[in-house]
Amino acid sequence: MLSPSSSQGYKEFESEATLLLTIHHKNLTSLVGYCYEGSNMGILYEYMANGNLEKHLLGKGPYVLPWEERLRMATDAAQGLEYLHHGCKPLVVHRDVKITNILVDENFRAKLADFGLSRAFPNDEDGTHVGTTVVAGTPGYLDPEYYETSRLTEKSDIYSFGIVLLEIVTGRPAIQRNNEPTHIITWVTSEIVKGDLSNIVDPKLQGDYDINSIWKVLEVAMSCVARKSTRRPTMNFVVIELNACLTMEMTRNGTKSK
Repeated sequence: MLSPSSSQGYKEFESEATLLLTIHHKNLTSLVGYCYEGSNMGILYEYMANGNLEKHLLGKGPYVLPWEERLRMATDAAQGLEYLHHGCKPLVVHRDVKITNILVDENFRAKLADFGLSRAFPNDEDGTHVGTTVVAGTPGYLDPEYYETSRLTEKSDIYSFGIVLLEIVTGRPAIQRNNEPTHIITWVTSEIVKGDLSNIVDPKLQGDYDINSIWKVLEVAMSCVARKSTRRPTMNFVVIELNACLTMEMTRNGTKSK
């Protein structure tokens, strides 16, 4: 429901409702309908029985997401983002990719949600420049280059998705709020320098994973969060790499492909 106190609320509501009428993909939450009765406005999504990814990664519940399920959800979300960047004409930049905007259905398949900040833009000649906008996003996930220049590209989404991948591997939030708040990139980078992979991986996994797939996901994540956007991969590349990681883990577990 639209919050009466939200200054950007109506604009975001209109943007989201309009966008959802035009985009359709198995890894994007679909629009069922909307409510527009005077000051009461809301968007009705399909029901996602298992809440959001944050609940399963950082929650205190007894169920621990196995590495294979984490990889599958990462791949699902990546495919949704790939569709926005490469399957939509014009391309769509989500602008708020984060684990609370990745929703989980009854079969533990993931879909990208919340398109209130999304922008659709035509590509220019270099295939990446989108345009200049008022900076929007979530602290911890916000592309520093976009923040500094207001120059929005699809690579800003890729930076945010890299943070999501780091959270999936480590089981830690984007910003660890201790006495001195620590960004996940800073922490992971320091651990990589030490060469101790076991300290990076979420201890709740208890070593039950293919070490090669962990390394590959970390490599992809760190390339996604490169300071310069031109050094970041495309979502096509990210999807291919994550699918390869998922295949590794499914082979290790003897999982039959559905």
